[in-house]
Amino acid sequence: MKIALYNIEPKIDNVALMRIASYHKSIGDEVEWYIDFNRDRYDKVYCSSLFDYTDKSGVPKNAICGGTGFDDIGKKLPDEIECCNLDYSIYPDCEKSYVWFSRGCVRNCPFCVVREKEGYMHRVDPYNLNPNGKVIDIMDNNFFANPNWKDAEKYLEQWGLPISFRSGIDVRLFDPSHAEFIRKYIKKTYGSVHIAWDNPREDLIPQIKLISKHLRKYYITCYILIGYWSSPEEDLMRAMKLKEIGIQPFVMPFNKKDEYQRAFARWVNSPRIFKTVSWEGYKYNKKGDNSGINKRVI
Repeated sequence: MKIALYNIEPKIDNVALMRIASYHKSIGDEVEWYIDFNRDRYDKVYCSSLFDYTDKSGVPKNAICGGTGFDDIGKKLPDEIECCNLDYSIYPDCEKSYVWFSRGCVRNCPFCVVREKEGYMHRVDPYNLNPNGKVIDIMDNNFFANPNWKDAEKYLEQWGLPISFRSGIDVRLFDPSHAEFIRKYIKKTYGSVHIAWDNPREDLIPQIKLISKHLRKYYITCYILIGYWSSPEEDLMRAMKLKEIGIQPFVMPFNKKDEYQRAFARWVNSPRIFKTVSWEGYKYNKKGDNSGINKRVI
């Protein structure tokens, strides 16, 4: 059989497509990236998407689709594919190894699909590493909430590679033992430690100050969700509190089409501007979309 993988999000190494490629190659099928003028030659076309805002208009009608970017987020790969190792060869420039030690989450945040898609937190065995990998990307949705998180050390000691946390860590659960683990394995070269302050009505300042005492502040980035259950005043409050502590915030707009959310994210997520220009000064700037937004849209 001739199998095609539709690369709908080319900036992302899609692990579902890696498993699909691994399975079909193991049973002797040919696997290649989808090319439209070859569409009649393919026996199966697979498409996996992470984001609901990704343009799906070019996806072939007969494609087997899945992932959080499609409506049926509960759809899963067949067991014979889900258990396969990852075929890193389809992404020859990839220098990361994508590893899970747990799936699911202890939280059930209303804006997040992890609990619905993966269930309550449960331990899993890590997949194979990338033969060209230089860093371990820990993909767990809530690494330190896993009661068996210390079991990861035996793997990391054996692999001898630095780590990064793709999904961040839950600052509400942070304690100094986590800092010891992070300092031992993480390197600034491969990214910072990401935490989140999604709900402005939840006072996370004590925990954020605690983590900043045990890790260098320049290692830490804090995600701020806006446009879901916060007002503009609460958005600004969180950004400025983090600035006072010395931690760089990173704004995540819930609605990327909303003018205010886009502008606030541009302001905060541009460190030079955020450090030198006030929000009042930025939002009333009339130089155009790249440096601010017109007063009338606020």
